[in-house]
Amino acid sequence: MKKEDVNRELSRKIERKEKRKLRARQEARELWFGLGMFGVVGWSVALPTLLGILLGIWLDNRLEGPVSWTLTCFFLGLCLGCFSAWYWMNREGQLKQEDEEDELEESDRD
Repeated sequence: MKKEDVNRELSRKIERKEKRKLRARQEARELWFGLGMFGVVGWSVALPTLLGILLGIWLDNRLEGPVSWTLTCFFLGLCLGCFSAWYWMNREGQLKQEDEEDELEESDRD
């Protein structure tokens, strides 16, 4: 085998190992990102729901009537929180898809 062939083969092996290590690091980041996302989604639902309950209790104490403001505001807070979580997840999914498309375009150029 020629020295050039040996160098080329060695270069390919190093490149494959480097890509494997980078992929492993990216997967580890995605795991932590996914776990963090559960927290963000949980808080984006829980916080508006709790604020709705507090607002409802305050309104029930201030206003007399047949309407339970606590239940009404609880439901509105829950809906707002679910919409917020959906919006957040949808936006993150679109950003991730755009990143993957950019990576594909870069790898096609190489």
